[in-house]
Amino acid sequence: MSYTKTAQLPVTPEEAFALVTDPERLRRWQTVTAAVDLRAGGTFRWTVTPGHIAAGTVKEVVPGERVVFGWGWDGDEGLPPGASTVTITIEPAEGGSLVTLEHEGLTDQQAAAHAEGWNHFFERLERLAATGDAGPDEWAWAPENLTPVVAAEAALAVIQPVLRNLTPEDQPKATPCADFTCHDLAEHLMGSLGSLGGMAGATVTNPEQGSLENRISVMADQAITAWRGVDMTGTVAGPGGHEMPAEFAAGILPIEILLHGWDLAQATGQRLHVSDEVVAYVASLAESVVPGGRGRAFAEEVSAPTDASPIDRLAAFAGRTPVAV
Repeated sequence: MSYTKTAQLPVTPEEAFALVTDPERLRRWQTVTAAVDLRAGGTFRWTVTPGHIAAGTVKEVVPGERVVFGWGWDGDEGLPPGASTVTITIEPAEGGSLVTLEHEGLTDQQAAAHAEGWNHFFERLERLAATGDAGPDEWAWAPENLTPVVAAEAALAVIQPVLRNLTPEDQPKATPCADFTCHDLAEHLMGSLGSLGGMAGATVTNPEQGSLENRISVMADQAITAWRGVDMTGTVAGPGGHEMPAEFAAGILPIEILLHGWDLAQATGQRLHVSDEVVAYVASLAESVVPGGRGRAFAEEVSAPTDASPIDRLAAFAGRTPVAV
């Protein structure tokens, strides 16, 4: 069975093609992370929402006109990576472009589920093309079955809008982290992603190109992907080569991403939009991680106002004081 969806976009065919193939643009409407080797025979891997990964092969590419994916889902025996076919064609149309998606090779049940998904994401695609901002994805807001890895993906989704809004003028601004400007903090976060990915056996590569949002998203994806393959009942080599429980080490990743996103939002007068469910889970991890790091990675706990939000209370527990912007 197949499913077909169309969208009229007020952008050129070239831009429409980029919206459905370029990782930096895909993250604005359909994915948390995206890796695409855009050539026939290449592969793709998209974290569509935290904990849900679409993957497969690129079967055909006609730049600006057509792309064909062999589509499936990691961990789904009924529709594994590459088991179905997604064809996206782009045609010039009055006022912009017509984008047509056809998803073939599905059972009736799979077609119904994917129809719901494509309808949801095409609405976001249309909103992005029309306004420049699809807004937070409610499907990524409060993931079920949170683990340190899924929480890291959720935290990344939360901080990406903050990263996109940073400007060169923000670089020297003070943050809640003592002696760290926004520039220093961004460099620190990228270094942390490299170290944490290394603990999981990965070599995290800084793309050193594109926006800060692109660099952090790509590096976080590498680190998170590495942790997804770690046996959480075992141990990993921590700083100095000392062994530590893998699940404890993995829990540092969402704490690092979420708190530093809060730091950058505070420093630049932005609001971090994060669900109470995600904060509660990360806070439960922080209860084990933060106390042992006080005096080094974390300052002493500070008092939070009685009307503080859950994320502000987590920041206070980690020794952060809000910045007056």
